[in-house]
Amino acid sequence: MRIVHCALDLRAAVDAARAAGDSIAFVPTMGNLHAGHHSLLHRAREHAGFVVASVFVNPTQFGPNEDFARYPRTPEADAAGLAAQGCDLLFLPGVDEIYPLGAEAAVRVHVPGVTESLEGAIRPGHFDGVATVVAKLFNLVRPDVAVFGQKDYQQLLVIRRMVRDLAFPLEILAAPIVREANGLAMSSRNQYLDAATRDRAGAIHATLLAMQAAIHAGTMQRDQIEAMACAQLEQAGFLPDYAVLRRADDLSEPVGDERAGLVALIAARSGRTRLIDNLLIR
Repeated sequence: MRIVHCALDLRAAVDAARAAGDSIAFVPTMGNLHAGHHSLLHRAREHAGFVVASVFVNPTQFGPNEDFARYPRTPEADAAGLAAQGCDLLFLPGVDEIYPLGAEAAVRVHVPGVTESLEGAIRPGHFDGVATVVAKLFNLVRPDVAVFGQKDYQQLLVIRRMVRDLAFPLEILAAPIVREANGLAMSSRNQYLDAATRDRAGAIHATLLAMQAAIHAGTMQRDQIEAMACAQLEQAGFLPDYAVLRRADDLSEPVGDERAGLVALIAARSGRTRLIDNLLIR
């Protein structure tokens, strides 16, 4: 695996792969990689002959009171893991490479509608930062496909909307959530949890399954299901930001007794750590 730090070297490597007849798959990450990230590499490999990954902790998607400074950075381990998983090229840029005029002066990409609820309401400006850095990375890598994890479900919808509206010539693929033994969705932020809290955090996935079971049973209204979910999270020692049912295609609120095409989404806190998860209702 080759590691590059600047846009010129990145483009030269990608151009060489394309000239050799390979299609290009791209997996953008913020590093501190785990098995969930590695599953994105495997999905990318199924769709392209040349796989590019990036590791960049993007400052513009963190709020002033969030964990940008303490977000875990492990570039050497990330590179070793990516190489072991068969990645062809790692783009490891500095902030100046992505934001040559400075992060505060950068042109921003705003995706209306789907960014305005849930994570977008709780973390103002977060999705502008996500959309901006992903648009920049797409322009640098120019992939045929890009892979994103379903764990960040709202982010996935934001990227799909941006790609469609700005006519990026690529396909967005979703990779399923990878879970720990107790059901906790794998996340770089899980390492903030002590052993006892990490064990209790299996309650988040259990609550999503309970929401799905209630939808299938058909005996509770949506607001009752959401209240039940919040109570279950609180009983497990978490403070829920939300536990909701939304339409899976655009995160709008279901109308009446609508039960098809839904997704259950949870964000919950334990101390300073905030965890998110979701489940498509089958």
